[in-house]
Amino acid sequence: MAVLEVNGFKKRFGKTDVLEGVSFTLEKGDVLAIIGSSGSGKTTLLRCLNFLERPDEGSIVFDGNEIFSADKKYSDKEIRQKRLHFGLVFQSFNLFPQYNVLKNVMLAPSLLKLGTLEEIEDNARKLIERVGLTEKISNYPCELSGGQQQRVAIARALALNPDILCFDEPTSALDPELTGEVLKVIKGLKNGDSTMIVVTHEMEFAKNVADKVIFIADGLIEEMGTPEEVFDNPKSEKTRAFLNKSLENF
Repeated sequence: MAVLEVNGFKKRFGKTDVLEGVSFTLEKGDVLAIIGSSGSGKTTLLRCLNFLERPDEGSIVFDGNEIFSADKKYSDKEIRQKRLHFGLVFQSFNLFPQYNVLKNVMLAPSLLKLGTLEEIEDNARKLIERVGLTEKISNYPCELSGGQQQRVAIARALALNPDILCFDEPTSALDPELTGEVLKVIKGLKNGDSTMIVVTHEMEFAKNVADKVIFIADGLIEEMGTPEEVFDNPKSEKTRAFLNKSLENF
């Protein structure tokens, strides 16, 4: 049984249709890469999944249970609880500049009282070690490189123990030489059986790491399949044109 089912997501901003009926499933432990041109709806899809935007139509089923339907009303408390199924790593890091690395990772689980302070700190230290930043644990964001800040953001998302970890173009704000260190961490998470959705412009990463690839164009899933199917044998002319352009810039 699929761990996640997204059914018929539609989202409009004013007169602009951004998502026009997006549906897909995800198995536990899978990595889903979402690719597409800027403005195609990729980030809006992630924000809807993380309850930062409300879809106008559609539903989310997690582990066989419907956790969201656009036809129903939910309280702020209910939304906060549902959001815990998902972790989101932003492209711009969004670390708290007044807190050091350890405090940034501990903050959310501390506020949500997800254990004793000792348990939360112990878990935070393990996650910081997992992303390779133990030696920077007392540093502040301004003292870190962009790649290091993004790795802290990944540890912070993992601290809430989400069922599905989402990345919104996690390397787009990084210099090319820093991109590799972040992608290496994400690859390592796959080896740990994490279920992930990665919006990315890194075609080689999507091809080599993802279990499933979705190409979104104009708010619709234009193509969906294994990396081999999408990259090596695309059926859609739009997919072929996008990949040719992307590979030219690679």
